[in-house]
Amino acid sequence: MRLSDGDRALLDGAEGPASRLAMRIVVEMARLAGAGELIDVASAHIDGCLYHGQAGLDFAERLLRDGAAVRVPTTLNVASLDLLHPDRFRGDPGTAAAARRLMDAYVAMGCRQTWTCAPYQLPERPGFGEHVAWAESNAIVFANSVLGARTARYGDFIDICAAIIGRVPNAGLHLTERRRGQLVFDVRALPEVLLDQDALYPLLGTVIGSRSGRLVPVVDGLPAGVDEDRLKALGAAAASSGEVGLVHVVGSTPEAPTLAAALQGGQPLEVAEVTPAMLRAARDQLTTAGAAEGRLAGVNLGTPHFSVAEFARLLDLLAGRPVHPEVAFYASTSRHVLARIEALGWLAPLEAAGVRLVVDTCTYVTSILEDTQGVVMTSSAKWAWYAPGNLGVGVVLGSLRECVESAVEGRVIRDDALWAAP
Repeated sequence: MRLSDGDRALLDGAEGPASRLAMRIVVEMARLAGAGELIDVASAHIDGCLYHGQAGLDFAERLLRDGAAVRVPTTLNVASLDLLHPDRFRGDPGTAAAARRLMDAYVAMGCRQTWTCAPYQLPERPGFGEHVAWAESNAIVFANSVLGARTARYGDFIDICAAIIGRVPNAGLHLTERRRGQLVFDVRALPEVLLDQDALYPLLGTVIGSRSGRLVPVVDGLPAGVDEDRLKALGAAAASSGEVGLVHVVGSTPEAPTLAAALQGGQPLEVAEVTPAMLRAARDQLTTAGAAEGRLAGVNLGTPHFSVAEFARLLDLLAGRPVHPEVAFYASTSRHVLARIEALGWLAPLEAAGVRLVVDTCTYVTSILEDTQGVVMTSSAKWAWYAPGNLGVGVVLGSLRECVESAVEGRVIRDDALWAAP
């Protein structure tokens, strides 16, 4: 590897033991990735602030004791506590205390208290071609795909090391040639009415992720100009069901104005035609067997975090109706979006209808749900993918409209006609 004078100085301990450790880890990662050099990053997003056990806390507090401080603007992913609504946490006090120590350690290193899995909803976000070190799977996909920024799939511990030294391996999706589309998903056989349904996008993402693995997928045949919330849902699902870090959507994402551009002039390894039956199978995969007939205990939205536009749609769908008293309705979002909807005067009617806002964390990783014995409904493929294993809860995947109607009626309501086509 070619190391700059600055890299070597950090390895020699010129800025203290924390920077030396961070550089050692990044250099070893670069060696494993076959990178010839390190490159600068403009920002970082940290996933390691979510408490998964003592090891993560030990690592963060060791860095802090050794004088760690981030050198690039750094945002923080969801943590394990909702600091604005602490009464919503239902775990044991010891876990809560450790989780708070972990959050405090990252803030003390100079990270911003954003506590969101959707940092791309913040006013400051990376520009096209800008190299960043982002962790959290859906944020990675969004940065690469929708913003056209460049980040590898950084995970816990690597993320903070990159933020401390401001450098990452010049490898993976940082390289233009590694961003070439390889597997094309042709959706032109889908009915036109289906292409304009929000419910399509998490299911399409699930199909893409399960078929792509580490390949770079391209979606061809969607209407041009797919909005960010739909692209968010598609990317989050693809990153959950596979190892996808970049999805080109022809006519909607910046590196895919045409199919030829997405493929960088080459030929795909495979072209897969997407059918309604494949989407129906994905919906069934993300719905716990028998759950659709079970007692509805809750509805969970906002994985990734709900946007302002999604809250506007939620208000329209509720139309002033209250949530059924036996259904716990949660919507996860960021502090930034919460402040915006409060300023718009939307928070009061949402709470009056029975919607409980959750910030700083997410309901599939934190002990928030009151009732995990009944069925929980969600419009998020990511929530449906992880919640059964994390919480032991039965899940039903539905559209946002279906989730709202179910919450109001107090029972699972789904329209199967949309997926009945062959």
